Amino acid sequence: MHLVPADRADRRTIDGHRVCEAIAAIGDVARLRAWADRFSLLADPNRLALLLALHRTGPLAVSDLAIATGMNDPAVSQALRLLRAAGVVAGEKQGRVVRYRVVDTQVQGLLEHCGP
Repeated sequence: MHLVPADRADRRTIDGHRVCEAIAAIGDVARLRAWADRFSLLADPNRLALLLALHRTGPLAVSDLAIATGMNDPAVSQALRLLRAAGVVAGEKQGRVVRYRVVDTQVQGLLEHCGP
């Protein structure tokens, strides 16, 4: 039971080796928080719809995303602002149009398992 923190070492275990494996599987608290934050971004149906549209089709502008998702332009812009701040999407300006795409490879991997 070498991985059990000192503050929990006095507690009785049933399968000590599995407790250590579970602690190892949970890993670093900061990494755990980063994944929880990533999942919270995906937990909103509108943001998930935007991400799926971008993942499956490639770069799209706000107005096109609004039509595809049934959202209004300001709602799409707000969601993209959150996703951009989290490093999940990036925008590329071409003239007056900004097209967004998914840039987080770990989120791309998760999106492979979503959708129709």
